[in-house]
Amino acid sequence: MIGIVDYGMGNLFSVSKALERLDAPYFISQHKGNLMEADALLVPGVGSFRDAMDILDRTGLTQMIRDFAATGKPVLGICLGMQLLFEESTENGLTKGLSLLPGKVERFSGETAVGENYKVPHMGWNKLRFIGDSPLLASLEEGYVYFVHSYYIKTKNPDVLVAVGDYYDVEVPAIVGRENIFGMQFHPEKSSDMGMALLRNFANLATERKTDS
Repeated sequence: MIGIVDYGMGNLFSVSKALERLDAPYFISQHKGNLMEADALLVPGVGSFRDAMDILDRTGLTQMIRDFAATGKPVLGICLGMQLLFEESTENGLTKGLSLLPGKVERFSGETAVGENYKVPHMGWNKLRFIGDSPLLASLEEGYVYFVHSYYIKTKNPDVLVAVGDYYDVEVPAIVGRENIFGMQFHPEKSSDMGMALLRNFANLATERKTDS
């Protein structure tokens, strides 16, 4: 059973409907005890990093997510939820994140190294390039997914990069992962067959975890 964290800033409807299409059992909750009982945790998110962390801190969900991650059970962050997995963000002032993965969230500059301007936010379909190993990529080939974001991950630890997408001269971390912690910068629930396949692989991790426990 996948527990979806409801902290008031997630795209709960579209994510839950995607899991329903996969026949993946899930529940939505803001209660720490209930979420800790899940076989896997999904952290969605739309909006401001600072606002999201403020809510997570005030409700005690920050520590719950860290405690859940420490159990070894799978955790997936989507869009803003992925960014929250990292150490800090510059959005609306420097804000500490969950620190489950190494790296910092920064805004697209809107200008390439040679002075070419580009649109921010990064919005639309981009092809993934697989550069790392992950159970999320099981039996998949590179394909297109749908992005909507103005901030992206910068990390000095390339081992956490699973797949990237190119936006002008920026190599955007699109799928990240280390051990049981995973993130997708794009919206898999809006990314057609490719996105559904990625969610299915995450749901399979939850099933495997339940079987092993």
